[in-house]
Amino acid sequence: MAKEKPSIPKGTRDFSPEEIAKRNYIFDIIRNTYRLYGYKPIETPAMENLSTLMGKYGEEGDRLIFRILNSGDFLSKANEKDINAGDSQKVSAQICEKALRYDLTVPFARYVVQHQNEITFPFRRYQIQPVWRADRPQKGRYREFFQCDADVIGSDSLFNEFELVKIIDKVFGELGISITVKLNNRKILAGIAEYIGFADKIIDITIAIDKLEKIGREKVNEELKERGLSNEAVEALQPVLMLKGSEKEKLASLRRTLHNSATGLKGLDEMEEVFGLLENSPANCHVELDLTLARGLNYYTGAIIEVKANDVAMGSICGGGRYDDLTGIFGLPGVSGVGISFGADRIYDVMQELGLFPDDVLTFSKVLLVNFGPEEQKYTQRVLFKLRKAGISCELYPEAAKMKKQMQYADKNQIPFVIIIGKNEIETGKMAVKNMRTGEQELMDAEAVIGYLNKN
Repeated sequence: MAKEKPSIPKGTRDFSPEEIAKRNYIFDIIRNTYRLYGYKPIETPAMENLSTLMGKYGEEGDRLIFRILNSGDFLSKANEKDINAGDSQKVSAQICEKALRYDLTVPFARYVVQHQNEITFPFRRYQIQPVWRADRPQKGRYREFFQCDADVIGSDSLFNEFELVKIIDKVFGELGISITVKLNNRKILAGIAEYIGFADKIIDITIAIDKLEKIGREKVNEELKERGLSNEAVEALQPVLMLKGSEKEKLASLRRTLHNSATGLKGLDEMEEVFGLLENSPANCHVELDLTLARGLNYYTGAIIEVKANDVAMGSICGGGRYDDLTGIFGLPGVSGVGISFGADRIYDVMQELGLFPDDVLTFSKVLLVNFGPEEQKYTQRVLFKLRKAGISCELYPEAAKMKKQMQYADKNQIPFVIIIGKNEIETGKMAVKNMRTGEQELMDAEAVIGYLNKN
């Protein structure tokens, strides 16, 4: 009987050393930018209590939560009537008390409430960890992926929104990705819902219009009607969603339309303040008001942020927003927060497609020392440790193989320098240093080698 080939679950991936190096390049730029802006690192467990996660992401999000079966005889706690009726939702709630985290924001809110007496507010945290979603795998969408979050909690100031846009601008500027930052505000969307006479349908409206880019206007309109909006309301929504002009013109037009909505006007005030701060200290990237931006998540209450790559057909590569009372769900009301999350996996795919990774990102060892045999190895070994002590990454080829094989090894592993120490080099005290990129070779002593390698 043939053995089944080893495999991994769909929507997950193995990462090679080269892929890890490229991912770490992205993580390091994000992490260093967060630190530059005063954010502190935390980590939370991969699994949370299911009750912590459920009801925080909307109807669609809840369906994508990976549940974990209880240990032992998990069926013993299940209601036999529900099992026989095939009620998977009820049975799932009875046999699963834990789940893999869906994002980092809700666990962060739980963390803040649990550790509120140890935290100084406003609290600025960043977190780079994997999350899991039971989604259908496709290009740029995985079941296991990393998020790189930054949040400020315990501050109502819109300066935080402005700084998050500046963080986004800096990160993607360093990565070399041309982007557009799209901004909206849930209060504006609520005002629009009031304007068309369906204030109670704000969640349905946002879920539908968030799909505008994916499925187009006609299908969004169909979904709005299916969710209970009248033909007149859907018609009234069209000119608002397709609003054109500069950000000032859009905001001025909306102010006229939403003049009877206190909530809508509050959202417009907030957006004008953020755009005013950006006018005073402009971003290098393009920032625009996009009224179709909803993100479909229940916990956003103010600003909504989404980032798109300009040169690649890809979904959102960064997003976030303000959530005024997420901690209230866990017993700490009235604590406002705002945050963003970089989608590292999608950023990786964009950079791969555009060829944006620098050549030296795949350099693990800077130097290979050639092995000529036991006698030469004793001398070469001492050089090896001198180089490492000087902070130069290097390795000694483990066997006295043919020179051609050792050179091929250096070439395939993108090692830029090779040091050759044979009998002549040992006698003179000078070793041959070969630059693999240029083919040039020089003789120098150990101290000169260290200086040369540190310069190059």
